[in-house]
Amino acid sequence: MKVLAIILVLFIVQLAVILLLEFRRPQRAVAWMFLTFCCPPLGLLFYYALGRDFRRKSSLSRKCITRQPEIHAHVSGKSRVVKKLEECGNPEFAQQRELLSLLSGLSKSPITGCNTTRLLSSTEEAYTSMLEAMEEAREHIHMEFYIFRDDEIGDRFQDVMIRKARQGVKVRLLCDGMGSHALSRRYIQTLRRAGVEVHFFLPPLLSLLEGRFNYRNHRKLLIIDGLVGFTGGMNVGDEYLGRDPKIGYWRDTQLRLEGDAVYFIQYVFLKDWKLASGEGVSHPRLFPVHACAGEESVKIVPSGPDGQMDASQEMYFGALCAAKSRIWISTPYFIPDPAICRALKSAVLKGVDVRIVIPAKPDNWVVYYASLSYLENLQDAGVKFYRYTKGFMHAKIMVADELLAAVGSVNLDMRSFYSNFELTAVLLDLKAISAVADGFQRDLKHSEFINPEQFRERGRLVKLGEGICQLLSPLL
Repeated sequence: MKVLAIILVLFIVQLAVILLLEFRRPQRAVAWMFLTFCCPPLGLLFYYALGRDFRRKSSLSRKCITRQPEIHAHVSGKSRVVKKLEECGNPEFAQQRELLSLLSGLSKSPITGCNTTRLLSSTEEAYTSMLEAMEEAREHIHMEFYIFRDDEIGDRFQDVMIRKARQGVKVRLLCDGMGSHALSRRYIQTLRRAGVEVHFFLPPLLSLLEGRFNYRNHRKLLIIDGLVGFTGGMNVGDEYLGRDPKIGYWRDTQLRLEGDAVYFIQYVFLKDWKLASGEGVSHPRLFPVHACAGEESVKIVPSGPDGQMDASQEMYFGALCAAKSRIWISTPYFIPDPAICRALKSAVLKGVDVRIVIPAKPDNWVVYYASLSYLENLQDAGVKFYRYTKGFMHAKIMVADELLAAVGSVNLDMRSFYSNFELTAVLLDLKAISAVADGFQRDLKHSEFINPEQFRERGRLVKLGEGICQLLSPLL
């Protein structure tokens, strides 16, 4: 009896600890409590490794702070900051003072007005553009990816990195410790012997010991000489070229940028590099004066558990609330929080055309069933869902009216909103918005509408599985 009493007390203590630490996030609290009920002896251990708040680790918070004033001094006077509605260059923004204020206040990076962007809607086109830009590098190449593989396309990137490093170009490669855990030691050593600096963001063992295993760097960045930048949903791997027989064709979106916005992508990279390597890099030559003649307005929105606000979630929520005619979204993983669900429902009630494209062929079945568990309730409100049937939908884009388009690494799920380090480029230029919208419409032609009546008829066991996955979805 004493042993049982001790076990019961320990179990209650575990639940109490989770409730005390997660009371601001009820969904996470319920998920952790469910996991603890399923596996009582290991509940608190799992929570230590996977659930603790990143912001509470003061040593990591200090590492996240690079030389902000010094870097901002390098940028000061070099970029055209958009502060007024009429400076956006988008007449649709004329009545959107609140949205402009929201975007302006989301992060340290302002809305800038001297940019040129190019949407890259095929992986082949994106890789070609990225490799060509790397070949043109004269000062530095900064690369940051969640997944980097030592396969055929990884070897092509390696060849360019080595060749440019031997020419005297400073090459830095930052990979996520979990996403790129399979990158071979031989591949890394070959890069380092050639002079390429390689570091990993929160390697698995270190992040496990520090209780930060659940926090991953999901950004995809490439910066050339501080003048050209790339971001979006593409990592470096053969599967992105459709060479994984289980997945097939891979649909993704990448963005090429020139101009003011590149300064702030560079800033995000340097901040991440500081956290991963301990090296604080800051020099005016990393932020050169550019000759970009473009007039596009762009806002770079970095987000992550080190920030004071959940910037990606705030950006999505603000755009959903501001839309009056259309909200078009593509996402590989759809696990929205209650605020996003309410915003989507409210948009439909206002007469907004809300369409969301998800994959028909998933790469993660648990996350896929968690995603499906949210559909029925939103379908009843009038949200239209589609399955992309040509291959795997990995693009992460949003179009809100003619107000803005978002392209980046953010999935419409709670992991991207609250746990991952992410980056999104918000485009305010009408032509740029139109390019993203055109891509979405092309994807619709390869997608099947999920009929609400038919979807409601799926079996009880399927619904039960979806329900369990939804219960755990805040942790997925």
